[in-house]
Amino acid sequence: MHSAVQSFNKYKRRSLNSEINVTPLVDVMLVLLVIFMVTSPMLLSGVEVDLPQTKTIPITGQDEPVSITVDKHGNIYLQEIKVPLVELEKKLNALFTAKKDNRVFLRGDKLVDYGKIMEVFTTLKASGLYNVALVTEVLQK
Repeated sequence: MHSAVQSFNKYKRRSLNSEINVTPLVDVMLVLLVIFMVTSPMLLSGVEVDLPQTKTIPITGQDEPVSITVDKHGNIYLQEIKVPLVELEKKLNALFTAKKDNRVFLRGDKLVDYGKIMEVFTTLKASGLYNVALVTEVLQK
């Protein structure tokens, strides 16, 4: 009789351990959080510029527009690739023959000469691109 009670207690102990172990779930979630924290800064454009501030509303669209950036030294970047001004029109024409959306975001550092921005703008017009938005930062109050 003692062995029957003892075997019943063994069975009872096994059936009571019905908890879900959440430690592996927490570990996986922390790893995913770290991955997102590391990769999210990489989603921004790679060229560092100090944008001027305005009181405008951000433009939203469906497709990602082409970004042209002029840094404080006057260097021109098509997306993240440095391009001389004399080659910009040729590169834009090649890029927009395959692209349906012809929106262009022109980002200029606030320290760059206004004439340099106008040279880029004139090149955009010569390429037949009239849907150009000047990118600024929202003015903080």
